[in-house]
Amino acid sequence: MSSNAPLIYLIAGEPSGDLLGARLMRAIKAQNPNAEFAGVGGETMIEVGLPSLFDIKDLAIMGLLEVVPKIPKVLSLIKQTIKDIEAKKPDVIVTIDSWSFCSRIAKKLKDKGNKTHIIHYVAPQVWAWKKKRAKTMGAYVDELLTLLPYEDKYFTPHGLKTTFVGHPVIEGGADKGKAGEFRSKYQIKAYEDVLIVLPGSRHNEVSKLLPVFEKAVDKLCAKHENLRIVIPTVDTVAEHVKKDTAKWKHKPIIIQGEFARYDAFSAAKAAIAASGTVALELAICGIPHLVGYIINPTTYFLARKLIKIKYVNLSNIMLDKEIIPELIQENCTPEKLATTAEALMYNETTRQKQLMGIEEAKIALGYGKDSPSAKAASVILSSIS
Repeated sequence: MSSNAPLIYLIAGEPSGDLLGARLMRAIKAQNPNAEFAGVGGETMIEVGLPSLFDIKDLAIMGLLEVVPKIPKVLSLIKQTIKDIEAKKPDVIVTIDSWSFCSRIAKKLKDKGNKTHIIHYVAPQVWAWKKKRAKTMGAYVDELLTLLPYEDKYFTPHGLKTTFVGHPVIEGGADKGKAGEFRSKYQIKAYEDVLIVLPGSRHNEVSKLLPVFEKAVDKLCAKHENLRIVIPTVDTVAEHVKKDTAKWKHKPIIIQGEFARYDAFSAAKAAIAASGTVALELAICGIPHLVGYIINPTTYFLARKLIKIKYVNLSNIMLDKEIIPELIQENCTPEKLATTAEALMYNETTRQKQLMGIEEAKIALGYGKDSPSAKAASVILSSIS
């Protein structure tokens, strides 16, 4: 196809990549309405107009025992994808996240002498572990789009062209919540303070964290009578959360849905959160927060041996200092959670110090500038001659 009506082949192998891919497609269309798409994606990309080659649910495999019987199927899907690329002859190939799957496709294409420009969107976390992947990635793809500002230094020494586009959390709408509507809906009075509690999106996280968070909440509510607890949750663990909080002494407001979560954030004074992307959403909203996390002791021991980073929270990692308190493993106790959360809510010096750090993190993420999807679209379209 011509550069005026390019065919862009997208490959996203999991839900997070599917969301990124859909935003990318919209951004590409905004810059070139004649662009056409082919490839592999999930329901969100399909809604935007991708005729997906197969259902990516076949790639949603977690755990060694689950992976082994699926290997023949995955290998078949890789072959199917490569055959489709060779038949369609796209102007550019964009692989999104899912490096374990995408790398195999990129390698096969390079081994077969395919000259189509390959861009990978979302760098593997080589800064945390498996640094050798930075070198192998340079051999398989032509260009890399990163979400975090410090990632380029791991890839450019291997000759891989790298562009920081920004983290998608800054364009997700987390900072667009409606505090007034939320307070009105749940009859939260003006003098009542809202504490957000986020126990995770996986059953093992909820099982480990919710009992500890409950005790921390009890301690806080015993000292602060005008405290309202809100737990935003997701479909995967909603019933688990509802069941486990049914007997809480201080009944939480449980909500579901992305926009409801953002409304709750806008009304919050502080938050206690499991580590993860949700902590970045809290940062984007300017909400003082801490992260608490507990994992299996053996897993934790191995992780400390393998993962060579000082922090788990991305804001802390980016700034190379602890602006967000990290209460991990043996430090994740009701007493420490309650004391830290109380300071974030009611100690003005503590609040302001963290809020200043949060502003630094937001700037580092690219907040307030062009959207990451728009930047990524520009790079992709400019790569097509």
